[in-house]
Formats: sequence, structure tokens, C-alpha cells
Amino acid sequence: MEWNAAKQVFACPFCGFVPKEQPSSAAAAAGVVEHDLEAALSAAGDERRGYGAPTVKVKCQSCQAISVFEPSRVAQRCEFCGSPSIAPYQETRDAITPESLLPVKLDEPRVRDIIKRWIAARWFAPNNLRSAALTDTLKAIYLPYWTFDARAHADWTAMSGTYYYTTERYTDAKGRSHTRQVRHTRWYPSSGQLDHFFDDHPVPGTVGIRMDLLAKIEPFPTKELKPYDPTFVRGWTVERYQIDLRKASETSRQQMDERMTALCAKDVPGDTHSNLNVSTQYSARTFKHILVPVWLVTYTFGSRTFQMIVNGYTGAAAGDRPISWPKVFFYIILPASILLLILALTGAFQR
Repeated sequence: MEWNAAKQVFACPFCGFVPKEQPSSAAAAAGVVEHDLEAALSAAGDERRGYGAPTVKVKCQSCQAISVFEPSRVAQRCEFCGSPSIAPYQETRDAITPESLLPVKLDEPRVRDIIKRWIAARWFAPNNLRSAALTDTLKAIYLPYWTFDARAHADWTAMSGTYYYTTERYTDAKGRSHTRQVRHTRWYPSSGQLDHFFDDHPVPGTVGIRMDLLAKIEPFPTKELKPYDPTFVRGWTVERYQIDLRKASETSRQQMDERMTALCAKDVPGDTHSNLNVSTQYSARTFKHILVPVWLVTYTFGSRTFQMIVNGYTGAAAGDRPISWPKVFFYIILPASILLLILALTGAFQR
């Protein structure tokens, strides 16, 4: 059985048969479990590891992404950058088993339509890029993410400023007298407390997808996560995380600190503030290792390699593409030059 995105059930990939008893029923009954972060970082060493099925791993010598797939598949090129420089990857310890995943919701035909519309909307892309639509290199990939929960309590202090105005008299260059309003700031100390709960704060574990592109297709709706079952990823490539739990937790903590500072800044009274100091304590920190679906197109145009990705659940798309400089010239530079010339000639005649 394989996951059928169009029907949203497990089905036979050959005849379409849908069994009454779905393969993931046992996993679903167990539910999605949050794991204690401090215990995991203290190297308790009892995490489940592996993907629950035989796998083959290869590492790209170009982009460094590690692809995990079924033994029956043979990799000729990297799934992420298209490089033929791939080598078998041997790890000293299996990866932590994904706790849950987001089943792909968009099937391949729908994704091809999304890609075609996205490319058609790129006005300054070369015409041959639009006609090809690049769907021949479409690949389905599950990306690794870490999510973190935490209760945060912050104590903050700052100098609050309240604006007030006074009337000032002045004399202009011609000796005429005028008045104007001058703004001043009255400063006073302020302090406060703030509580916030971080729910499924995401940190990508991928190195195969550019972070700026990935941010554009987020969020992935973690409320729809399903307990991990290897049947979900059958036929898909899974990227092994290379940003491990410790590094991801540090990134999450830094991002949470920035978020708490921003939230406290909103609570500071007055019209402005300065010298904001925030001290945050975290408790009940938990984590999950999850997989999220992405459809990926990697293509070479000229001497450059480009990526385009589609969120396999929401359909959000992002990517980069080559620019047709003749189009830029004829649609922007040339009209602007003509307009400037007309304005210059008009000004000359008026003088």
C-alpha cells in the first residue's frame, strides 16, 4: 500500500484498491507524543531510531543533502540539486525516528498545474522557460523538521517615553516671524511581566532546500500531523536531518528569545521606549521530530541551477528563476528612457 494524495487514504498503487483496515490504524491510536527536551539533551539515549523499514542512504557531494529511500530504488542524481556526485552514506548511529508527519495532500497533477501557473505569472522569465514549465524534473520529498513547545515567563524593564509639545517662535530667511510645534520626550522607568506559550515552534532540519524559499511556503499546519508510519513515505524520498536536536534547540531558543523581546516591547507603555532589558525563563520544553511534504523542481538554465518548491499540503509555491534581460529592456528600460527624453524635451521647449 502507498499513500494516495488524491483519495487521502492508503491504496494499492497498481489497481487502486482501498483496504477497509488502513495500515496506520495502530499508529493513529497511539497518537502524537511530545518528548521532554531536557531529558533528550542529557543523552538519555532511549529515543526510537531508524525509519521503521529498510532504507538506502546517499549523500550529495555538492549540496551535502542526505537522501533516504527504499532499497529497490537506484539514485543517479541528487534529488535536491541534480548533481551526479552522490555517494553511499554510512552513519554510525541511526537518525531519531520521526514522531509524526504531515501526509501529502496535493497529488502530482495538481502540483504540475500550480507550477505552470507560477511560472506563467513570472513576467520577466524567458519564454522557453514558460513553455517547458519544468514539470519533467518534479520530485516528491519529505523534509525533516523539529518542533518545540515551551512555556515562557519574561520580566522586563525599560525607559518609557511620552511625547509632549511646546510652541516655538522662529524667523524665516525673509525676516518674517512664525511659530511651530516642537516635540519633546518625557522619560520615566517602567517594568512588567509577560507569559507566553510556544506551540510547535518549527526549526527546519534540511540542508537540501534553501531557507529563504522554505520560509515562503510555510507554515505547515502541524495540527494536522499524523503519527509516523513508514507506509506514508513509501515511494517518497526522505531527507535525513543534518541539523541535529541540540543545534535545533539552540536555534529555537534564540528565536523564542527574539519573539519574547518583541512581545515585551509591545507592552512597554508610552509613545516610545529605550534600554529594554528582557529576562526570560523557559519551562515544560518538549520537542517532536516531524516530516513535511514538499514537491521540488531543480533545473539548470544557462550556467545556473534554480529551485522551485511547492508545499505538499497547502499548495504554497516559491522559487527563483532566470530573468530575460531583453524583456527587462523593452518593458522597463526603454519606456523609461523614452519618458525621460520626452520630459527633457518638454522642459527645454518651455524654457
